[in-house]
Amino acid sequence: MTDVALIGRVEPPALHVMTFNVRRRIPRYRPGSPDDWTERKRLVRRLLAAEQPTVLGVQEALADQVEVVADALGDRYRWVGTGRDPSGRGERCPIYYDATRLELTAWRQLALSATPDLHGSRSWGNVTRRILVTAEFTDRETRTRLMAFNTHLDHISWRSRLHSARMIVRLAQAARAADPAAAVVITGDFNAGEDSAVHRNLVLGDGLRDAWDAADERVTPQWGTYSGYRRLRVGGRRIDHILVDDGLDVLRAGINATRFDGRSPSDHEPVQAVLRHRRIGRTHRTEGDG
Repeated sequence: MTDVALIGRVEPPALHVMTFNVRRRIPRYRPGSPDDWTERKRLVRRLLAAEQPTVLGVQEALADQVEVVADALGDRYRWVGTGRDPSGRGERCPIYYDATRLELTAWRQLALSATPDLHGSRSWGNVTRRILVTAEFTDRETRTRLMAFNTHLDHISWRSRLHSARMIVRLAQAARAADPAAAVVITGDFNAGEDSAVHRNLVLGDGLRDAWDAADERVTPQWGTYSGYRRLRVGGRRIDHILVDDGLDVLRAGINATRFDGRSPSDHEPVQAVLRHRRIGRTHRTEGDG
């Protein structure tokens, strides 16, 4: 029996986009720790099997966790993205997509640094390597174009977060300039709340919008997106975001605080949104979402 979804699989022309920091696997745990991956991976499987997003941006996934996520989503899905270390190992920020709905036409991975094409490079004061994965799609149903970005900004250096945010905005602007008919969606753990300078730089001007703020409907309270396995708090800081450009309408948004017998799949709450390309007329049917 499938668990009840917050949003679930949607019908065209809608797109279900999700961002989810799955919390990297830690080798040692205290007995009974909520961080124990051997227990959490069962919950991740249940959550993703129910939600079935069209596009999923994941953060903090090690190689074996990437495979767990892929298996949970099922045979329709493919993914892109490698480890952030120079060797290609380490944490990943993969983009998963429903290949029956979206055709992948290009993808690349950049370092969030002053030398983005040098894999594993670091700049701006962050000790931990940080990356950005981008993927370009053609929607098989509507023939519209979608550009997806996924990232995880530094947890310590505010300077790194700010430079990274500005770099991502420039790349999103360049992508739209190169393909004006395309729409852009950005998923990530930004380690920065909605009241931060990082967030202000991301949504500065008339470029990107926060999907939570732009949604026609919010299907959950505003939970803080980092719980650390602690009690949920309404009105908490949102550090995980879905951003969209003006090529997308945001029909619904939610923060998925699902618990299974009181246990959480991760120390972060997934953020989800139902989007529609603005080139698609509002007369198209979007009801029947799972």
